[in-house]
Amino acid sequence: MELVLTRPQYVRWRTAIFAIFLASGLSIATWASRVPTIKETLGVDNIQIGLMLLGAGIASIVGLSLATPVLARFGARKGMLVAMMVFAAGVLLIGVGTDVAHSFVVVVAGLVMFGLGNGAVDVMMNVEGAAIEKQGSKTILPLFHAFFSFGTVIGAGIGAFAASQHINVLVHTAVMSVVIVVIAFAAYANVPAREITGDTEAEADKPHWRERLHTSLEAWREPRTYALGVIMLGMAFAEGGANDWLALGMVEGHGATAAVGALGLTVFSVSMTVVRVFGGPLVDRFGRVNTLRVLSVLAAGGLLLFILAPTIPLVFVAAALWGAGVSLGFPLGMSAAADDPAKAAARVSAAATIGYISFLCGPPILGFISEQIGLLNTLYILVALAVASGIASPAAKPIAGSTVGAGHPHR
Repeated sequence: MELVLTRPQYVRWRTAIFAIFLASGLSIATWASRVPTIKETLGVDNIQIGLMLLGAGIASIVGLSLATPVLARFGARKGMLVAMMVFAAGVLLIGVGTDVAHSFVVVVAGLVMFGLGNGAVDVMMNVEGAAIEKQGSKTILPLFHAFFSFGTVIGAGIGAFAASQHINVLVHTAVMSVVIVVIAFAAYANVPAREITGDTEAEADKPHWRERLHTSLEAWREPRTYALGVIMLGMAFAEGGANDWLALGMVEGHGATAAVGALGLTVFSVSMTVVRVFGGPLVDRFGRVNTLRVLSVLAAGGLLLFILAPTIPLVFVAAALWGAGVSLGFPLGMSAAADDPAKAAARVSAAATIGYISFLCGPPILGFISEQIGLLNTLYILVALAVASGIASPAAKPIAGSTVGAGHPHR
């Protein structure tokens, strides 16, 4: 039986998961903001930086894959703590490799730990966030993802300050590692131990963890998992593509300066974050399916306008529409996967894996294709994926017995 929480316990649980999302974003921005300094200190070239990113990306996918057995064996509460310790250690090791060992290999080792921990915690924190939705009977996963965005903004700001003050990478990463560790233990203390995610001690009649793992993997045989995967794949591809190619698309496709290109990416990010902050009430008002349909139209329309816009002001409008359109596909896919509390962990894990692999692998694929047909033409692929996401949106309809995301259009 699922644990019944008091209101204060629920609020502490919710706050703890907000903090974990924030910490994940913080860690990613800590690394990203210091790439120029790391490159200069180590004397590496762009190819070696690309290899670093590849190592982190592969490790993230491994972490995503490991999340399901970790959930089955140890539960979400312990799993999140360990995963956060791993990526905190990875952040610290990046600093050690840069300023102490002066070693490309050590920095890559740090990025592997960083990717591994973040990949695993991504799944588990979404499992917990989806459970909080069910407990509170309202859509809140978009707001959790907004906190991830807040973490990246805060981390980027701290990184910019550290770089401007010539604070070396080791000091910066050491401080951020300590912050992440503190958040990890504070969150662990406030996340309830729930039977449904395997956090409580095994009982005599409780299935062995291998049996629970087998049950978890059954989610991959359910058609709804793949339908939700289409929703998340389309939006994650479009989001990841914007992060890596929007600014360059403005420069190469529309003749903008690098600074204007960076501003375009900022418009995209702000638009996406704003919709995530306010998206939950909209979903509860109009329902998941209707919301996803409208957003897929916004995403496809924004992308088409970005490709075809004759002026830079229209490109900025396109970036805002693009960001708004892709903002809720991932969190609402997670929410839909968790409609059945008894199978939430398995289904969220499967859906998250599809989404994150798309997010991580999509941009490099687009980069390869763009070498053949041009960057703006490549973005038509994202238009098609956004349309496919909208077509698949009925899969996100709440299942029988679930009220989160059903909408109340006549209230």
